[in-house]
Amino acid sequence: MTILIDQPEFGVEAGFNKQVDNVEKELVLDGGFMVPQTNSFGHTFRDYHVESERQKGVENFYKTNHINQTYDFVKRMREEYGKLNKVEMSIWECCELLNDVVDESDPDLDEPQIEHLLQTAEAIRRDYPDEDWLHLTGLIHDLGKVLLLPSFGELPQWAVVGDTYPVGCAFDKSIVHHKYFEENPDYHNPVYNTKYGVYSEGCGLNNVMMSWGHDDYMYMVAKENNTTLPSAALFVIRYHSFYALHRLGAYKHLMNEEDVENLKWLEIFNKYDLYSKSKVRIDVEKVKPYYISLIEKYFPAKLRW
Repeated sequence: MTILIDQPEFGVEAGFNKQVDNVEKELVLDGGFMVPQTNSFGHTFRDYHVESERQKGVENFYKTNHINQTYDFVKRMREEYGKLNKVEMSIWECCELLNDVVDESDPDLDEPQIEHLLQTAEAIRRDYPDEDWLHLTGLIHDLGKVLLLPSFGELPQWAVVGDTYPVGCAFDKSIVHHKYFEENPDYHNPVYNTKYGVYSEGCGLNNVMMSWGHDDYMYMVAKENNTTLPSAALFVIRYHSFYALHRLGAYKHLMNEEDVENLKWLEIFNKYDLYSKSKVRIDVEKVKPYYISLIEKYFPAKLRW
């Protein structure tokens, strides 16, 4: 199968556009990966303020998300989905399921998720040919979005996609559409609304509960099915939507030494996760054998989901 979608105009090579801000200047991709100047809608990437119909929907999404993602809600979701008793299937079968999923929180993409997975994985593969674990991580990082499908409980979008952030401590002001947290009951709870909340300095992100969604779910699926992917891969899967950390530097007071090391890989990965959301041509059947070989290397044939 070949996926055919329009090809955009590509911008200058990453790291050489003097008009971007300081954060963007640091996003230099190895191997000459060309970053498009605009997303699929003709806007700059992750611009949550540009006026458009899609942006209105994105803001409404975050309002609902920020109101409902509480410490108690996340605890219930992790207990329920940690049972891994919904479905048994392979990694590739899960990839194919995502043909029916569109992420309503994403201001840059409205294509089925399978296309984004392959765009990300292939971009990484070109620039990091020897890091096969990172190629596979690119392919599987969003598989948790199957939570939107009926066989997984058909959770609402606000409980599956969007930027993630810690619960159980203060919501950092860098989080997109922060104002809506004022309607979250944890915002006013003195147990949860301080800098550390229920956590402590350097406790490690593994001990911090994140807002519930596809990231944490796929992390649990991989870990509990005994993947042999390195810890950096699991870190990328679990925190790739944690933009307050890896783009803006918030919550670093909760990190331990292992987190600091793994964050380096997440920062590399994020460049491809974000900027490969462009209109490209992917020959799925051509690349499928390679990714099947990686799946067989790092995962069992069937996984519990």
